[in-house]
Amino acid sequence: MSDSAKLEGRCLCGSVRFSAKPVNDEMGVCHCSKCRQWTGGAFLSVECGDSLEITKGDDLAFYGSSQWGERGFCKNCGSSLMWRMQDGSHSVVSIQAFEDPSQFRFTTEIFIDCKPDNYAFANDTSKMTEAEFLAAYASTQDADNG
Repeated sequence: MSDSAKLEGRCLCGSVRFSAKPVNDEMGVCHCSKCRQWTGGAFLSVECGDSLEITKGDDLAFYGSSQWGERGFCKNCGSSLMWRMQDGSHSVVSIQAFEDPSQFRFTTEIFIDCKPDNYAFANDTSKMTEAEFLAAYASTQDADNG
């Protein structure tokens, strides 16, 4: 993946389209209960920082799922597309919204302590509990704001 590559993404029906520049070629999975309910499984995503640009969004809707984050989806076909900070400063995008999801390397699983016992991934990944992830995230926010 090129360092300057901006990728085009879309929902299942095509009524929501966007572009985003992934931070790197690493894919992560979130096992939190909200992601599992929202997607019907674990949320497979790639970090895109603040590069997310909606190019066609009349059917894009956001659900405020926490005091700081919101989940973007297509009102027409129901595709789960992205999670972002409510202020737009950080986003993660579903790898399935991009034409070639295989370009991302599976490296990280978060909220691993929330994962049900009825599934497991075979990949060797870095795993973080909810507390570890929130502590790491808080420390990056402090560094960004300091």
